[in-house]
Amino acid sequence: MGQHMKSRYYIMLLVALGLSSCATIDGIGKDLESAGEAIQKGAQDNSE
Repeated sequence: MGQHMKSRYYIMLLVALGLSSCATIDGIGKDLESAGEAIQKGAQDNSE
């Protein structure tokens, strides 16, 4: 593999990893948000 091909391969690999991590972080954010909402609902139910 030439130097140009190696550089291209690594750039493509970094882009793929970057895109997959964005999806993962987004998923974690949604999970945390729904957990927070469940905690708030439980607190409201207990205060009534």
